[in-house]
Amino acid sequence: MLVSMATPRTDPLSLEVVELIGTVVARYYEEYDQAAAEHSLTGAQARVLRLLSMEPMPMRRIAQKLKCEPSNVTGIVDRLEARDLVERRPDPADRRVKLAAPTEKGRATAALLRNSLDFAREPLAALSEEERRVLRDLLKRMLGEDVE
Repeated sequence: MLVSMATPRTDPLSLEVVELIGTVVARYYEEYDQAAAEHSLTGAQARVLRLLSMEPMPMRRIAQKLKCEPSNVTGIVDRLEARDLVERRPDPADRRVKLAAPTEKGRATAALLRNSLDFAREPLAALSEEERRVLRDLLKRMLGEDVE
């Protein structure tokens, strides 16, 4: 009986792609941390603020998205709240649950952070719209997301 097992690609091209993805991720986080520091935030605080600028969410979901412990998120949200960037409010769907949500100042700071990330803008601008669409769709497929 032949058993088919998925094995990771170890061909030179796949290894090169993995290395390139790693380099892109490292550069992104380096620039993100620099942009955060310009606003007196840690990289983790900036990432939480970015997530919350998309939609308010409970600590547990923030932790899941950031792949960390909820207790870490609580400390990060406490520090953001002390700077009037985030507030806690009851979840309208379940008043026992508290949502972390950005304040006006928090939304403005998140927008400034987003606009200060130049790392990918210039290289992406060098690609045609079709090339950017293909890149987006390939990345979505790699993440298991639906492609438009």
